[in-house]
Amino acid sequence: MPSCCFLVLALCAAQTLCVTIDSVPGVDGKGVILTELETTVSLVCRSGRSEDEGAELVWLRNGATVTLGEGNRKGQSGVCVMPVIHQDNGATFTCRLSANATVEASVTLNVTYPPMLSGSEAVRVEDDSPLVLDCETFANPPVSSVRWTLNGSALDLLAGGFSMTQDGFTSQLSADKAEKSKHEGLYRCIADSPVYGIKSRDFLVTVTEKTPKFPLIPLIAGAVVLCLSGLLAVVSRWKKIIKCCK
Repeated sequence: MPSCCFLVLALCAAQTLCVTIDSVPGVDGKGVILTELETTVSLVCRSGRSEDEGAELVWLRNGATVTLGEGNRKGQSGVCVMPVIHQDNGATFTCRLSANATVEASVTLNVTYPPMLSGSEAVRVEDDSPLVLDCETFANPPVSSVRWTLNGSALDLLAGGFSMTQDGFTSQLSADKAEKSKHEGLYRCIADSPVYGIKSRDFLVTVTEKTPKFPLIPLIAGAVVLCLSGLLAVVSRWKKIIKCCK
């Protein structure tokens, strides 16, 4: 029987010796706050014991101390994340008692955002040169699929000599040697987000004739030789003029 009483007392102590975090938006049962880019997240930390109303509170973001104003530390303390940015995704905010670091509470931000796909881009590539198109597909949650079309039809990778890579950040479409008949046209990168739906970006590719390449170094060397020759000729002529005048 005495051991049971001890258990109850220990439980009460555990329940009162604590800090709590209230948030807008609210936190789920796993301590996660679901939010989006460019929004505001407000966090308020409170001590759970009446005798700790004047206790100093400390905030940390991913283990690093958050600077607080002088009147924002005793008994109740608030921090505001405004606006929410990409780097806030996965960030953990912890509030603890300054006098007892073991008494703390934490919340983690889950920032959702779509792939930044919109508009169009004009791409010019010379005939027989590499063609590379990069489509940014970075999103949270990750996109479920990415596909490419050419002039409104599904892209035939084999027929066009294309290769496609996808690393979770960028979908890259490339061909070693651009040909006007095969590769010129309107390309569309289409990403399917489980939260934000379909997002796409267009690439208008124009294949131009190859520009003749002149060897730059020999041209520069030739120009230098001509300049020096001209300078020497002027100096030689000037010496003759001086001799005639004497």
